[in-house]
Amino acid sequence: MSLGGASERSVPATKIEITVSCRNLLDLDTFSKSDPMVVLYTQSRASQEWREFGRTEVIDNTLNPDFLRKFVLDYFFEEKQNLRFDVYNVDSRTNISKPVSGRGLSHGPASSPRPTLLAPHARFSSFLPPLGRAEGLPGTSVPGAGRGDRRPGQPCGAASHDIATMQLCANKLDKKDFFGKSDPFLVFYRSNEDGTFTICHKTEVVKNTLNPVWQPFSIPVRALCNGDYDRTVKIDVYDWDRDGSHDFIGEFTTSYRELSRAQSQFTVYEVLNPRKKCKKKKYVNSGTVTLLSFSVDSEFTFVDYIKGGTQLNFTVAIDFTASNGNPLQPTSLHYMSPYQLSAYALALKAVGEIIQDYDSDKLFPAYGFGAKLPPEGRISHQFPLNNNDEDPNCAGIEGVLESYFQSLRTVQLYGPTYFAPVINQVARAAAKISDGSQYYVLLIITDGVISDMIQTKEAIVSASSLPMSIIIVGVGPAMFEAMEELDGDDVRVSSRGRFAERDIVQFVPFRDYVDRSGNQVLSMARLAKDVLAEIPEQLLSYMRTRDIQPRPPPPANPSPSPAPEQP
Repeated sequence: MSLGGASERSVPATKIEITVSCRNLLDLDTFSKSDPMVVLYTQSRASQEWREFGRTEVIDNTLNPDFLRKFVLDYFFEEKQNLRFDVYNVDSRTNISKPVSGRGLSHGPASSPRPTLLAPHARFSSFLPPLGRAEGLPGTSVPGAGRGDRRPGQPCGAASHDIATMQLCANKLDKKDFFGKSDPFLVFYRSNEDGTFTICHKTEVVKNTLNPVWQPFSIPVRALCNGDYDRTVKIDVYDWDRDGSHDFIGEFTTSYRELSRAQSQFTVYEVLNPRKKCKKKKYVNSGTVTLLSFSVDSEFTFVDYIKGGTQLNFTVAIDFTASNGNPLQPTSLHYMSPYQLSAYALALKAVGEIIQDYDSDKLFPAYGFGAKLPPEGRISHQFPLNNNDEDPNCAGIEGVLESYFQSLRTVQLYGPTYFAPVINQVARAAAKISDGSQYYVLLIITDGVISDMIQTKEAIVSASSLPMSIIIVGVGPAMFEAMEELDGDDVRVSSRGRFAERDIVQFVPFRDYVDRSGNQVLSMARLAKDVLAEIPEQLLSYMRTRDIQPRPPPPANPSPSPAPEQP
């Protein structure tokens, strides 16, 4: 199964939640049904080894389990994440606590009985597109992934990016300081499935008062409730001490759902100290805490739009100018070696194989520019690679590569290098879309010698107001100063006194990603990671400027009905 990426970063783009159900598993127990458990593995991009990520609980005596424990993973659009799910029958004699990396199944020590794999070749029956190119485990389904509904008071998805902002005050807290009052602060804890608590926020200390008013603060809803609006939230009240031995004043519990009611009314909580409550018969409380205000702001993510049905339309434009060299010579950037792909083909494959999963029909318009076309030798700056003017679409990235190789055999590399015609071609299609249902990505692969800089800037400025991004991959030894200028990271692209509305161009030189050991797979992964990294934010910037919210995700396909279990 493949996702659009896992990366080593401090701030993940978003998270997805995977819930697993199985249907019609093999019955391997003699006197009862199987006791299934699912183990999730992730694959290392560098070593290709499989490593255990987590396990579901074991559900006894069933062939149709719906697992409660969920897997929450960092999601990255720009990379491919391979996942593997193994379904095991577990009994009291089985030990699989010692996972083994690699494609082999996870087994316990040799001395222990081996767990039985229930679904060795399972195929996922439902998964939210495009996150599901699912292969590998019959009878296993993933009925939910990604973020859920985002309305306050409704169950939230596990990767919700809603931000809750609240303010609290307290009244008549217990006096803890001998020479003063108290220096109170609050500590928020989120409850876990195993009954423990995880700290998720700490307020500032308000000095020398029994009636503190704390500053408003913001916290991700996910950190507060982990996707469950009714999950217990415990708040401890402490008196701050300089030496760190803070005195416990009391505690109270609430939930996100209860907190959200403060949007219409104040909520008052009694602060209780369990020890005092046990020792003192007349004990009432250790003060009260009042929730003065509570609000939630939605912060939509790239995954929200994809789940809502936004399609990425991918278009390719390849440089066929003579500066690339004769394709029949090994020195050419287009050279078709029988042993390895050219830089052009590698760049196309690296970007295309990830982005194609976000296009439902997998049909990609593919163009060339700067060549003389047979039979009359007409120079074209926008010719379909498949030689079909009526329908330039190619079936999948393999279809684009096939048409590219065929064009190299039939056209004459010439010049000059014009970007503007193909940018304007894609812009005309993007201009027809205004509802957020589609977003266009144009990949231009070039050796960097551009001849229509003024026209290209004009085209980019005009396209910056449309649902469109442009990726430029520079191949060869050129310095690419012009490409850097088009990228606009330092200075926004402008034309005739008009600046681009958004930054829509991402440029990378291919040579920076070539693996020194000659590993083309690693080179492609590195290139795709950087070249696609800005697409999610560029899409979001367009949606924000147009105030386009994601559509509600379509209902997930229900898990197939289980076959009647035989007694």
